[in-house]
Amino acid sequence: MPAIPGASMASLTEDQLISRYFAPLATDNGARGLTDDAATLSVPEGQHLVVTTDALVAGVHFLPDDPPDLIARKSLRVNLSDLAAKGATPHAYTLCLALPEGWREEWLARFAEGLRQDGGEFGFALLGGDTVKTPGPLTIAVNAFGLTPTDRIPRRDGARPGDSLYVSGTIGDGALGLLTRTGQGGLTDLAAEDRDYLIRRYLLPQPRTGLAAAVLTHASASMDISDGFVGDLSKLLRASKVSADVELEAVPLSEAARHACALDAAHFERALTGGDDYEILCAVPLGEGSAFEGMARALGVTVTRVGTVTSGSEPPRFLEGDGRERKFGRGSFSHF
Repeated sequence: MPAIPGASMASLTEDQLISRYFAPLATDNGARGLTDDAATLSVPEGQHLVVTTDALVAGVHFLPDDPPDLIARKSLRVNLSDLAAKGATPHAYTLCLALPEGWREEWLARFAEGLRQDGGEFGFALLGGDTVKTPGPLTIAVNAFGLTPTDRIPRRDGARPGDSLYVSGTIGDGALGLLTRTGQGGLTDLAAEDRDYLIRRYLLPQPRTGLAAAVLTHASASMDISDGFVGDLSKLLRASKVSADVELEAVPLSEAARHACALDAAHFERALTGGDDYEILCAVPLGEGSAFEGMARALGVTVTRVGTVTSGSEPPRFLEGDGRERKFGRGSFSHF
């Protein structure tokens, strides 16, 4: 973490740190103002709890000099994306924050402000967590809790031959935004508005929480796209023991991403495999496609049909406009 002007945190105890920056975020009654060893999570009658967790590490999931408020918001939003893919509405979260040497009060204040902003926007209450010091990079881990009115949430293993494949939003902006942010890939030649758009999409993904009800109502299988469209689709299909045909021309790209691909055709593969999308990928039974599209439209989320689930266990086929199959060098980002 780069040094940021401001008071050194060495003068604050852990209790003071928590009471100053995190206790004001704990609006849920079960959090007890973060003054106890554990919180109480109440599940309303008739609701079911959906739980997910994601960890973000400086230098892996974000750059150390990214704005602290956007780092905080991204740490929540990658989890909100998982909840949306299961048709769940946000409820509460816990936070574990491992701070390296050199942290400053100003940095933490901006980080907490980011949590406050998105907590209010998404109705996402802090329940508790832990703060520790680490000799390694800044690390943030969030456990997220969501609610659904049914335990029949769309998992990865529910896709069936004949289902239509849909994605929300646009694909590849986050991966291309990282390239732009780091000055790689020749994207300095993009127009300023395109560069700004892609970088913003990398820094602050848009979790499709508004799509949760449509996913819960219509999807036979669903997951969020975080590691790359090609690889994440393969994960869903393997879990469902099926294959698919994907129409590459149908995969939705933003205007900024199209302009990047026009500069270098290699960026198309980066867009489809690079990750950081945080969009929703789902399979919808053929007879429900129109209803799903209509419900998504009413909820204010754009969805695009990109292919069809087929029988068999072979990898999905990615088809060009002329019917030729395209192979990708890698499917997705992988930590290992």
